[in-house]
Amino acid sequence: MDDVLAKAEEWRAAGEEVALATVVATRRSAPRPLGSKLAVTATGRMFGSVSGGCVEADVAGRAAAVLAGSPPELASYGITDDEAWSVGLPCGGEIDVFVEPFSPAEPLTRGTSYVVVAGEGLGARWHEPTRTRTQLLEEPHRSVFAEAVAPPPRLVAVGAGDIAEALCALARPLGWRTTVVDPRPGLATRERVPSAGELVVAWPDEIEVDGDTAVVSLVHEERLDIPALRAGVEGGAFYVGALGAKRAQEKRRAHLGALADSVRGPVGLDLGGETPAEIALEIVAEILAARKKGGAPEGTPPEEPAVAPP
Repeated sequence: MDDVLAKAEEWRAAGEEVALATVVATRRSAPRPLGSKLAVTATGRMFGSVSGGCVEADVAGRAAAVLAGSPPELASYGITDDEAWSVGLPCGGEIDVFVEPFSPAEPLTRGTSYVVVAGEGLGARWHEPTRTRTQLLEEPHRSVFAEAVAPPPRLVAVGAGDIAEALCALARPLGWRTTVVDPRPGLATRERVPSAGELVVAWPDEIEVDGDTAVVSLVHEERLDIPALRAGVEGGAFYVGALGAKRAQEKRRAHLGALADSVRGPVGLDLGGETPAEIALEIVAEILAARKKGGAPEGTPPEEPAVAPP
């Protein structure tokens, strides 16, 4: 979604008028998730998607109207028998799409962005520093779309080797930031991990970790493995995992104590992987599941946010 906003800003900076369409509500088997975006220029150029191609042409028409001076619009799309060959969603889902002029704002890297999509104050935007669940909030006199904003996950792979390289290669198209950490200069080389976004020759406990970090230990040496796992858990990483069978996990408990309860091992979903690429796929899948737990980043509070006035 950040790439859509970046493209919209690129077009605007080049002198084009741009509208932004956002999926603010979904029902049943909707083709795109909440927050999906489509940027549309006054000349008809489009970037992004709100439905995978089903309603984009109609949304572009509404975007043109908004750019011509019409107020922002909330459009609903679904399907009935007589709509099957018209504008609709063949998947049987329903979506609400909010179309508004694109206006660049101060980049928000963490928190919640709000926009009034119907009712009083239509089109008003603001943000709060606390992050909550992405959802449409219905109030007595208005509907407000709350969109959680967070930096992309950061994957820290401890141990420069084939699995670390495969992990970074898989994480790149997901938009994740990647760091490979290894204190051994002879192993921590670009030739071994060319896909790593960052390659750090350091001990793993020297790396900063936060709630947007996933830490994966790919080494079997306790002097690297244990500090990496301890740093991940104590630093609040949303995911901490390590290679090795259950026996290895039991040995780690002797060093980590109760901290071992927060370490996933053997790391990754059990897909029967054997090669570095297959093992990396298992790990990335488990990290993604942890990040998206419950339809929101792990750690997201389940309660609805209080909507502050704009």
